[in-house]
Amino acid sequence: MAETSNTQHVLKSQANWDALYFYQKSDVIYQLAFAFCDRFIHLYKDRTRDQVIQAARSCKQNIVEGLADGVASTEMQLKLLNVARASLKELREDFEDYIKSRHLQFFVSGEPRYADMLNYCRYHNRLSDYEPFFAQWTDEQMCNYAITLCHFIDRMMMSFLKKLEQEFITEGGIKERMHRARTGYRQQQDERLKQLEAELPRLKQALAEAQAEAAKWKAAFEDLKQRALKMYYEKEEEIKRLKELLGEENL
Repeated sequence: MAETSNTQHVLKSQANWDALYFYQKSDVIYQLAFAFCDRFIHLYKDRTRDQVIQAARSCKQNIVEGLADGVASTEMQLKLLNVARASLKELREDFEDYIKSRHLQFFVSGEPRYADMLNYCRYHNRLSDYEPFFAQWTDEQMCNYAITLCHFIDRMMMSFLKKLEQEFITEGGIKERMHRARTGYRQQQDERLKQLEAELPRLKQALAEAQAEAAKWKAAFEDLKQRALKMYYEKEEEIKRLKELLGEENL
């Protein structure tokens, strides 16, 4: 059966997370965190290294998993994206602690370097925009850029979560969509059944009329056939008599 325009769908469209700015920035923050740890945190002497890398990875991977799960479950998508935000906050806290514990400086509003950093992080999303600097920035610069990226990612994700929240309120989750889809399908079948039942008496009447008309034509055909046969035999008999008459005259 062809799909009608009001068909309800259970599964939602797959989100292209690579096109979302907060995912692109989360990829940057993971690679930045890895490069930062590789340069400035000892491989064995500081457990912060593993925590920073795992928090950055958790943010990025939970975004991917949440958007993938969103095909079936808006509820699971909301939960996983919020897990990603929680990991992001943990990561931001680690970078802030690094600055505090090493007595480095936070870039603050009013400073030229703060304005430059803010504009760069606002308008650049891809890893290729940041990767050339990973080997050049100081630990202070990397921390400040990481913290700023964390703020941008968090704000973008909150906007996205608000949108999902509204969709969940208005459309419901997987169970509601399944119920609507099944109910909609049953309603379509019921409407089709009613339509066919309503058409049946008219079709039955049309069939009766067609059968009556066919009977009339059949009777007319039989009458025409009998008259044609009668005429044929009469003519045949007449021809026979004429031939016999002509034969006697020739004698």
